[in-house]
Amino acid sequence: MNQGPTNENQNYEQIYQEYRQQGEMQAEQDQMQTATTDGKEHIVAVRKNNDGDIIAIQTSAGRELDYVTALSEAKAGALANVDVYHRYGRDILRSEPDGVKENNLDNLPTF
Repeated sequence: MNQGPTNENQNYEQIYQEYRQQGEMQAEQDQMQTATTDGKEHIVAVRKNNDGDIIAIQTSAGRELDYVTALSEAKAGALANVDVYHRYGRDILRSEPDGVKENNLDNLPTF
Protein backbone atom coordinates (compact mmCIF):
# COMPACT_ATOMS: atom_id res chain seq x y z
CA MET A 1 0.00 0.00 0.00
CA ASN A 2 1.30 3.41 -0.97
CA GLN A 3 0.56 5.88 1.79
CA GLY A 4 2.61 8.76 0.39
CA PRO A 5 5.96 10.01 1.68
CA THR A 6 7.13 8.52 4.91
CA ASN A 7 9.95 9.31 7.26
CA GLU A 8 11.78 6.43 5.64
CA ASN A 9 11.61 8.09 2.18
CA GLN A 10 12.78 11.39 3.66
CA ASN A 11 15.68 9.55 5.25
CA TYR A 12 16.66 8.13 1.85
CA GLU A 13 16.77 11.63 0.40
CA GLN A 14 18.89 12.91 3.30
CA ILE A 15 21.32 10.00 2.98
CA TYR A 16 21.63 10.59 -0.76
CA GLN A 17 22.25 14.34 -0.32
CA GLU A 18 24.96 13.64 2.28
CA TYR A 19 26.53 11.14 -0.13
CA ARG A 20 26.59 13.74 -2.93
CA GLN A 21 28.08 16.42 -0.66
CA GLN A 22 30.81 14.06 0.51
CA GLY A 23 31.57 13.16 -3.11
CA GLU A 24 31.84 16.82 -4.12
CA MET A 25 34.13 17.60 -1.20
CA GLN A 26 36.33 14.59 -2.00
CA ALA A 27 36.51 15.56 -5.68
CA GLU A 28 37.59 19.09 -4.75
CA GLN A 29 40.27 17.75 -2.40
CA ASP A 30 41.49 15.26 -5.00
CA GLN A 31 41.68 17.96 -7.63
CA MET A 32 43.64 20.34 -5.37
CA GLN A 33 46.03 17.58 -4.34
CA THR A 34 46.57 16.45 -7.92
CA ALA A 35 47.27 20.00 -9.07
CA THR A 36 49.83 20.58 -6.34
CA THR A 37 51.58 17.23 -6.57
CA ASP A 38 51.99 16.97 -10.32
CA GLY A 39 53.47 20.46 -10.69
CA LYS A 40 51.03 21.48 -13.41
CA GLU A 41 49.27 24.80 -13.44
CA HIS A 42 45.50 24.79 -13.26
CA ILE A 43 42.94 27.31 -14.47
CA VAL A 44 41.73 29.66 -11.74
CA ALA A 45 39.85 32.34 -13.72
CA VAL A 46 38.48 33.03 -17.18
CA ARG A 47 37.80 36.03 -19.41
CA LYS A 48 34.63 35.99 -21.50
CA ASN A 49 33.44 38.01 -24.46
CA ASN A 50 30.02 39.68 -24.67
CA ASP A 51 28.47 36.40 -25.86
CA GLY A 52 29.74 34.57 -22.76
CA ASP A 53 32.39 32.61 -24.66
CA ILE A 54 35.68 32.01 -22.85
CA ILE A 55 38.40 33.90 -24.74
CA ALA A 56 41.28 33.69 -22.23
CA ILE A 57 42.24 31.92 -19.02
CA GLN A 58 44.36 32.71 -15.98
CA THR A 59 46.49 29.96 -14.45
CA SER A 60 47.41 29.25 -10.85
CA ALA A 61 50.85 30.73 -11.63
CA GLY A 62 49.21 34.01 -12.66
CA ARG A 63 49.78 33.59 -16.39
CA GLU A 64 47.09 34.89 -18.72
CA LEU A 65 46.69 32.78 -21.87
CA ASP A 66 44.51 33.36 -24.90
CA TYR A 67 42.14 30.53 -25.71
CA VAL A 68 44.23 29.05 -28.54
CA THR A 69 47.39 28.99 -26.38
CA ALA A 70 45.43 27.41 -23.53
CA LEU A 71 44.23 24.71 -25.93
CA SER A 72 47.81 24.03 -27.03
CA GLU A 73 49.07 23.81 -23.45
CA ALA A 74 46.19 21.54 -22.45
CA LYS A 75 46.89 19.22 -25.40
CA ALA A 76 50.54 19.08 -24.35
CA GLY A 77 49.52 18.11 -20.81
CA ALA A 78 50.76 21.33 -19.22
CA LEU A 79 47.42 22.27 -17.63
CA ALA A 80 45.87 20.15 -14.89
CA ASN A 81 42.22 19.12 -14.63
CA VAL A 82 41.17 20.05 -18.16
CA ASP A 83 40.44 18.07 -21.30
CA VAL A 84 40.39 19.03 -24.96
CA TYR A 85 37.74 17.45 -27.10
CA HIS A 86 36.69 17.97 -30.70
CA ARG A 87 33.15 19.17 -31.30
CA TYR A 88 31.41 21.47 -33.77
CA GLY A 89 34.41 21.17 -36.07
CA ARG A 90 36.86 22.62 -33.56
CA ASP A 91 38.76 21.83 -30.37
CA ILE A 92 37.09 22.82 -27.12
CA LEU A 93 38.63 23.21 -23.68
CA ARG A 94 36.62 21.87 -20.74
CA SER A 95 37.19 20.96 -17.13
CA GLU A 96 37.50 17.27 -16.35
CA PRO A 97 34.10 15.88 -15.40
CA ASP A 98 34.21 15.36 -11.65
CA GLY A 99 30.71 16.24 -10.49
CA VAL A 100 31.78 19.56 -8.96
CA LYS A 101 29.94 22.43 -10.64
CA GLU A 102 32.02 25.13 -8.96
CA ASN A 103 35.18 24.22 -10.88
CA ASN A 104 33.57 24.09 -14.32
CA LEU A 105 35.26 26.66 -16.53
CA ASP A 106 32.03 28.65 -17.01
CA ASN A 107 31.64 28.93 -13.24
CA LEU A 108 35.17 30.16 -12.44
CA PRO A 109 35.77 33.78 -11.45
CA THR A 110 36.45 36.25 -14.24
CA PHE A 111 39.52 38.44 -14.58
